[in-house]
Amino acid sequence: MSGSISVVRVAAIVALGGFLMGFDASVISGVVGFIEPEFALTKIELGWAVASLTLTATLGMMASGPVSDQIGRRSTLAIAALIFLVSALASAVAPNYLVLVIARMLGGFGVGAALIVAPIYISEMAPPESRGKLVSINQLNIVLGISAAFFSNWFILQLAQGDAGWATALGIAGNPWRWMLGVEALPALAYLLALAAVPESPRWLVMRGQHDDATAVLTRLRGAAAAEREMVSIREHIAVADAETGPQLGLRALFETPIRLILLIGLTIAIMQQITGINAVFFYAPMIFEQAGVGRDAAFAQAVLVGLVNIVFTVLAMALIDRLGRRTLLLIGSTGVCLSLFVLAWGFDAATYTLPRAAVDGLGPELAGALEPLVGRSFDSDLAFREALGGVLAADQLEAHSGAITAAAISVSPTLILGGILGFVASFAISLGPVMWVLLSEIVPNRLRGAAVSFLGFVNSAVSFLVQLVFPWELETLGSATTFLAYGCFGLVGLAILAWCLPETRGRSLEELEELLVKAPAARGT
Repeated sequence: MSGSISVVRVAAIVALGGFLMGFDASVISGVVGFIEPEFALTKIELGWAVASLTLTATLGMMASGPVSDQIGRRSTLAIAALIFLVSALASAVAPNYLVLVIARMLGGFGVGAALIVAPIYISEMAPPESRGKLVSINQLNIVLGISAAFFSNWFILQLAQGDAGWATALGIAGNPWRWMLGVEALPALAYLLALAAVPESPRWLVMRGQHDDATAVLTRLRGAAAAEREMVSIREHIAVADAETGPQLGLRALFETPIRLILLIGLTIAIMQQITGINAVFFYAPMIFEQAGVGRDAAFAQAVLVGLVNIVFTVLAMALIDRLGRRTLLLIGSTGVCLSLFVLAWGFDAATYTLPRAAVDGLGPELAGALEPLVGRSFDSDLAFREALGGVLAADQLEAHSGAITAAAISVSPTLILGGILGFVASFAISLGPVMWVLLSEIVPNRLRGAAVSFLGFVNSAVSFLVQLVFPWELETLGSATTFLAYGCFGLVGLAILAWCLPETRGRSLEELEELLVKAPAARGT
């Protein structure tokens, strides 16, 4: 390739991996309601269908950083794009639960690679003054992918319930969940083709000794004079690192004393981003809204609204991250996350459940007869109500109709629940969502970046896996109020740690940040 290139265009193409990651991870939210009765799944099996992708994403995160250090950032992302393509097609035609889970687990490797390598790539290409905004393009694409999945699920559901002849001919009416999973093949193919138009990371080229190629890339990105200055800085810094630690700085160095501040910051934000329950909200959004008493169509529509709020506040974060700084956004947004979770806990705790006669009669004679002992009785928690339902309904009846029965019985403010969910998503989108990946791509030293970001991504994904796996069980066993209260308390702990030790990183080169955090770890909060 020759001629100048725009770093914004490069970042936008690379960040399409984030779109695929967001779509692949959240499309399952529309599928769970169909596969649970079709495959007769238990709550843990349902949780596994959702969380299995995150399990392999965790492994993919651990492997993708070191792999990208060996074969390059761009090549690793191309492999991820191919994995997304194969996984989407295999999920759509899965004949049983086992094949579906295997296909989803395959997609997890692509998710892990895209989540780790794309922000590393962009941070190594971007100039310091716009690095936060450019790395945040990846997060914007993640939320666009999440929103696209919510909208796609809703649209396919409308087609399945409509009478369009072409939709019936394509089998959408009979198997809407298969189309929900399969449409991802189109953006995956587009991403694979688009990656051919971007160069390799100049910092990776320097670490591989390909100085001329790195200079050529930087020249096309910055111009000759700026490229020469940056090359001098990168080469000098890597030479010093080689002299002090050797050319291969292993993951073990992350646990050594000079790096412990970085480890504390990285682990805190990696755990906090997921333990506050964001992926429980994204991947089970229709289920949560049904718990609040709305029907299936309304639940899917409100999930689309969640996606739109996510987009708006991610764009706002991109506009502010290089102005207000990472620390300010993170602390403000994390406070909003905790408050929103406490609102949700309070809202669900105040709910009561009473089955009126008219609602029971509308459920059909078989269900109406079974529910007759519960008509007019009031319950002050979802746990008590569910226990009573379990006493009069068969397991398959409860599994198939619990959403409709809950919607008929619950007395709660749906506006309060919707407001709490939207406040939570908005606060996350302006802080923990984009800021985490910007910080992780900035604070880790050059020689440790691939392996360390993979390790921190592994921790992040492992927590996400556990949250997704146990969320249906938590709702059934602990109740909605206790579940969201626990998420809020976890968030408060993380907020306190970050307020104490997180420095400001905006406007500093990657090499300057290494000097700040490794050489002078006492400079906290500056």
